[in-house]
Amino acid sequence: MSIVTLSSNQPVTTTLAIAEGTNNDHASVIKLVRTYLVDLEEFGRVGFQIAPFETAGGVQQREIAVLNEQQSTLLMTYMRNNEVVREFKKRLVKEFWAMSQKIRQQSQNPANLSRLQLLEMAIQAEQERMLLENKVDELSPKADALDRIATHSNGSFCVRDAAKTLQIQEKKFKQLLFAEKWLYRRPMGAELLAYSDKLQSGLMEHKITKVDKDDGSERIFTQARITAKGLAKLSKMLTANRPDQLFA
Repeated sequence: MSIVTLSSNQPVTTTLAIAEGTNNDHASVIKLVRTYLVDLEEFGRVGFQIAPFETAGGVQQREIAVLNEQQSTLLMTYMRNNEVVREFKKRLVKEFWAMSQKIRQQSQNPANLSRLQLLEMAIQAEQERMLLENKVDELSPKADALDRIATHSNGSFCVRDAAKTLQIQEKKFKQLLFAEKWLYRRPMGAELLAYSDKLQSGLMEHKITKVDKDDGSERIFTQARITAKGLAKLSKMLTANRPDQLFA
């Protein structure tokens, strides 16, 4: 059964196909789409559909997402890597490539092409196929970093733990957070606080901590922590712009 189909002459797949191919619950996959919807829609609007499915209690309905090639490739990087997931990634790449070839062949009439043009098309198609297969390997470091994010038990990270997770020096990481206006230091204080827009967007959070002092009193301080969503966004930023820092 093909996992890539045509929709408005564009190759697409669905969260249902991804869930079945990676042995995941569909509810978990559609939740992942909702979590990273802003990221996915950098590559076009995500289409949502209501589809019927049979259960022991009768026919019910569920929401599925329809994803283009870029969206599905990005979503796969947000999933935990294992042998089943890696095999499905390769299958997905190959089927998108095959569908693109089919569309290209249908849009061109070979009778009007010279042998040289046909040879050039074949060479270009092979180069595109190799690039698509290499895309999975190129995204593996980022996927590994996101695996560590997904399995973190606390749900958010202090700056030091976040730097370790992303494999970047803590000093450089803090400089990045200050430069990109994620963190600031309160005047006349040592606490690092998150900017309000990062708090509102769910990229960071504040944690109130109480510490017992030697004299029996309590000290209350605020700790800025990076959420899993925030760390995923930072991982994407570093992979795109500073791969030498992320994987040094």
